[in-house]
Amino acid sequence: MPIAPTSVLTPLIVVYVLLGFALLVLCLATRWRWWVKALMVLLVSGFYFVGQHSFWLVSGWPTTDELPRRFVLLSAVFDEPSPARGHKGAIFIWVNPIEDNQPLSMPRVHQLPYEPDLRRILGDGIKKARDGNTQIGTTEPRRGGSGLPWLRPGNDSPVEIKLSDVPRAQLPEK
Repeated sequence: MPIAPTSVLTPLIVVYVLLGFALLVLCLATRWRWWVKALMVLLVSGFYFVGQHSFWLVSGWPTTDELPRRFVLLSAVFDEPSPARGHKGAIFIWVNPIEDNQPLSMPRVHQLPYEPDLRRILGDGIKKARDGNTQIGTTEPRRGGSGLPWLRPGNDSPVEIKLSDVPRAQLPEK
């Protein structure tokens, strides 16, 4: 079962309050050297960034992690590139990962770099899904392109996404 954001945020807030209180008490009530107190302040500040990263993971922002090997395509949004503004564009894709031939209950949004071919594949998949044909996606390592990655032109995505229709259930004969 996925973790609800409130169940993660409440302990995180309590930890911040306790840590801040402990830092205040230690800095005011002790005769420790100034560098020990400064080190503690830096340590607490570091915990802030760890907490911010944890919050980012549970707050619904798109992830740039790899797509799951198999997934159900739910939706996609295309942010078109704008060369005049220097905007590279992006593709946001909502998927339900499939484990043990069952989709998980919580979808996840992934952010992918904009590619015209990927936009075409996902656009066709969304149209088919609207027509009632659920789309199953798979990711496979991209073939070809030997040599150093920075020497290869164009597409630098390490995976290739393929979509297919879910087979319709066959009813038994009467």
